[in-house]
Amino acid sequence: MAERPGAREFLALVIDDASFAELPHPDGPWPPDGPLGWPGYDAARARAAERTGEAESVVCGTGRVEGVRAVFVAFEFGFLGGSLGHRTGDRLEAAYAYAREHRLPVVPLVATGGSRMQEGMLALTQLQRVARQSALTRAAGLAQIAVVRDPATGGGWATLGAGADVVLALPGAQVGFAGSRVRPPDADPAAYTAEAQVAAGSADAVVPPGELRATLGRWLRLLTAPSGEPAPVPEPLGARDLPADGWDAVRRARAAGRPRAGAYLDAYFTDRVALSGDRCGGRDPEGMLCGFGTHAGRTVAYAAQTGAATRPAGYRTATRLVHLADRLGIPVLTLVDTPGAANDAAAERQGAGPAIADLFGAVASVRTPVTTLVIGEGGSGGALALAAPGATWATPDSYFSVIAPEHAAAILKRPPEEVEATAGQLRLRPQDLAALGVIRTSEQLFPGTGDRRSEERM
Repeated sequence: MAERPGAREFLALVIDDASFAELPHPDGPWPPDGPLGWPGYDAARARAAERTGEAESVVCGTGRVEGVRAVFVAFEFGFLGGSLGHRTGDRLEAAYAYAREHRLPVVPLVATGGSRMQEGMLALTQLQRVARQSALTRAAGLAQIAVVRDPATGGGWATLGAGADVVLALPGAQVGFAGSRVRPPDADPAAYTAEAQVAAGSADAVVPPGELRATLGRWLRLLTAPSGEPAPVPEPLGARDLPADGWDAVRRARAAGRPRAGAYLDAYFTDRVALSGDRCGGRDPEGMLCGFGTHAGRTVAYAAQTGAATRPAGYRTATRLVHLADRLGIPVLTLVDTPGAANDAAAERQGAGPAIADLFGAVASVRTPVTTLVIGEGGSGGALALAAPGATWATPDSYFSVIAPEHAAAILKRPPEEVEATAGQLRLRPQDLAALGVIRTSEQLFPGTGDRRSEERM
């Protein structure tokens, strides 16, 4: 196994040349062998210091990544396994305070085995200090982007790592709350990896070391560019003429060749990065795309349905995205395109109702502006949860309905041959929605209509 890079070696990998400036250390004196009088603790720390050249398990300072300045907390695993003790907590607290004072994002570079046993509960309670500093930094509207290295276990993973706004991980890194020596003997080692954490929705991406500086720089640039202006409505990529009747609207929205979310995101953003996972054990990459991108030189967050039924993890990921954008002052673009929320038994067990409720609440309550474009199917509440009240538009090849026409006919006990007529009665065409005040119109979407605001009926 290759030797793990030390704190300063890893800093050199991600930070622009000669830009690192170490912060002052608030280290204080200890009684002999530490607060517990642990035999040999002084000698162990002395050996660690001689081996690594560091006085503690973290190195804190400021640096730039592709020109963006941030506060870095780099763990030195060679110093007692990167463990957290009281002095580690002192340094972390000082680093976060500096970040808030100077309005800088925080980037923890995590490589730790957990809390330091030689300091007992005093070491474990440092996690509470770290959690408070992270919460204060979050409340201050500053981004936290963690890079989890090998290993990232115990309380260090559960606070500085998993508690960050965005989590990037190195390939093959050991990542998990339980370290290798305390897991059940029959535990699957593959569950405790960076790749497994991404698959479970607990981390956003696995990034090779050679790509880390560029990826981290892109994230820092996007998350440190607040803008109070709403996201502009995307140009329609499909049909420009309005549907003749309700069933025509449904047919066009369901057409296999209609432009989907990926095409809209590619046309709208010059570059973008993906936010992945709901932090509750799930992902929905087939149903919901979330992230941040650059549009016309400024950052816009996006949550986009892909045309598939949206699963609970998709709604929770979108809620996570909306709340993060709100804290950072970044406008949000949502693209609605789903036949509805997934309604199988697994979706119910995964909490479909609460997940949709949370997204409704997030979109309704955030201060940052949310812009919505319906680009395909707008199927019932599973679509409406992503739509911004008073700021929703629709493309000519889309529809929005209280329920799918087939389901409406079934509920009303109508025969299958009446489904098309039912679609017309539902008044689900874009022009019907505009007449009802459900959506806004604009010249780019409905030529000749100008701009008409909704009547806040959503």
